[in-house]
This record gives sequence, structure tokens and C-alpha cells, in this order.
Amino acid sequence: MKAMILAAGLGTRMRPLTDSCPKPLLSVAGKPLLEHHILGLKAAGCTEIVVNAAHLADQIVAFCDEGSPWGVKIRVSLEPEPLETAGGIIQALSLLGDAPFLVVNGDVWCPYPFCELGARTLRPEGAHLVLVPNPVQHPAGDFSLGSEGAVLMPKSGLTLTFAGIALYHPGFFGGLSQGRRPLKPLLEAAITRGVVTGEAWQGDWEDVGTPERLAALDRRVKDNDRL
Repeated sequence: MKAMILAAGLGTRMRPLTDSCPKPLLSVAGKPLLEHHILGLKAAGCTEIVVNAAHLADQIVAFCDEGSPWGVKIRVSLEPEPLETAGGIIQALSLLGDAPFLVVNGDVWCPYPFCELGARTLRPEGAHLVLVPNPVQHPAGDFSLGSEGAVLMPKSGLTLTFAGIALYHPGFFGGLSQGRRPLKPLLEAAITRGVVTGEAWQGDWEDVGTPERLAALDRRVKDNDRL
């Protein structure tokens, strides 16, 4: 299974840290967020990884070094400007092949076992999402989880937050032109068609959206490593 790490964002809310460093290269417990994902994907058997890059892309390219530091193959999909989540994936489709592929946001931290996604069976042109309890900064959540794992449009009091981790059938993005394009409208349309499944992850997860959350996560992971 191939995988893609989304690493092209500007990281505006993380300034001034991201003025000179791409957000996925900010460190947690001594390792860049991007490296945590690479190691997790390798452990799950994903040895072909695509990383997109726009903001300070030269640093992403240099860090990835074609995957040689980790014994995997990494190709960087360069974007002249950030294309948003779906736009970045669509541009990289030729690198991701014809089989379902895993996508993870480069600015989240989560010890989710990626190998579990590889065992999922997708509906044609569908997707499988990892959902988490709503964090304090996103109390309304994104979607609901119905019977037999169906992802539904949100219902009052029964929502979860999309973790930024998912498995996609290439057909999910079929026929869409390249360019700047957000992901959520595509997910909502696919949910309406009934082709999106999901699961609730109750383990550790953090959207590293501010310097304060990054510092708190760094302390938490270091403390857990000492236990």
C-alpha cells in the first residue's frame, strides 16, 4: 500500500515558528512530525510514500532525501502554491497508483496503527476515515458514525472529528481537474452517496495547530516515553 503525507500548508497559526520552518518539520520529542509519520508508515509496510510540499519546499525535499534515511522510497510532489487537501492529492494521483492509498495530515500527531487501514475494504470510489473525540478547539465535530461504520453528516450531540487520517480509493478523486480544491465538500458528497465508512480512534491524537499545543504535546510525549 502506498501512502501520502500532506505537508504543503503555510502553517499560518504556528507563526513565528513556521516563518523559517515548515510545520511538518517542527519537532515532537526530538523528532519532526514528518518523521513520526514516516516511521509509522514504514512499520505498517508502506515503503512508497508521497509527500507534497509548497511552503519552504526545499527544506521538505532535503529532509526527505528520497527516503534513504529510513529505507523507504519518498517522492515529493511540489506545488507552486498550496493546493489544499484535495488539490494536493489530485496532483499526486499519478504517483499513488491504481490501488487504495493512505493519506495522513502532516500536522497531526497520532500513534494510530496504520496497518489497520491497509486491511480495510473500500466501497467503489469510497473512503474510510479515522475519527476522534472532538477536541476543545473543535467542539462541533465534523461527522457522525452510524451503524456498521457508515459515516454520516453530523447529528446534534453525536459528532466526531476527522483525524486527518484516511484510506481512499483512487476513484474517489476520479475525473476531478487539478488546481486548488478543499477536501470537505468531496467528503460530504461521498457521504451523501453512502460510500464513506469510518472508525472511532480513542487513543492519543493532536492537531498541532498552535505553538501552545505543540509545546503541550511535546511535554506529554516526552513524559509518556519516560514511563
